[in-house]
Amino acid sequence: MTSNQVRGIAAGTMEDQAVAQYLQHNADFFERHPQLLARLRLQHPRNASTVSLIERQVEVLREKFQAQEQKLAEFVRVARANNVLAEKVHRFTRRLLRTQGAAQSIAEIEASLREDFDTFHAVLALASASPPPAEAAPPRFLRHVLAEDPAFRSFDGLFAAGKPRCGQIRDSQREFLFGTEAPNIGSVALIPLAGQPPMGLLALGSIDRDRFHPGMSTEFLSRMGELIADALARA
Repeated sequence: MTSNQVRGIAAGTMEDQAVAQYLQHNADFFERHPQLLARLRLQHPRNASTVSLIERQVEVLREKFQAQEQKLAEFVRVARANNVLAEKVHRFTRRLLRTQGAAQSIAEIEASLREDFDTFHAVLALASASPPPAEAAPPRFLRHVLAEDPAFRSFDGLFAAGKPRCGQIRDSQREFLFGTEAPNIGSVALIPLAGQPPMGLLALGSIDRDRFHPGMSTEFLSRMGELIADALARA
């Protein structure tokens, strides 16, 4: 028998799949042959040395444990962030419940965005069937816009979808919403205000290009949009 043969079977003919299948169906193989555990040597995953099968199993389990720890830490981080955000939305809701009239509601919306959410670039664009009154300077937060204004109609896709959108917007849309601040806005969250026809939208801008991105959850933004629409409809 040559060194390339095991019990009369050529080693080259033993396929990996057959070996793996045999071991799966004979889980006690190494219990019946404990001497093999000390003799088998495997390539270390991170260097050129070799380790025993038991050491490699311990390494695999350690890697799995570390991966699970990282996932758990990420879950905890997300849960804590969501808890903080839920508390902010709760405070936002209570502020709106205490308001009387549209002017007070709008003032509380602006104050909450600034104080609770650290959002300093925000625009509430409300649609009007008639041209808004001429103003010496556009308000920083509240914007009354003509419903048929082509710039406002450029958000028809947002209103049709009926849910917030985050990320980048066209230059013309950014300039329409943020005016002279537009060049500093890196990312935007657009929140449609429900209604037929659409009541308007809330735009949140950030100088950070990654603060509002397409992959982020918009559940809390949707809730804020519903609260704002209800408060303005009630006013």
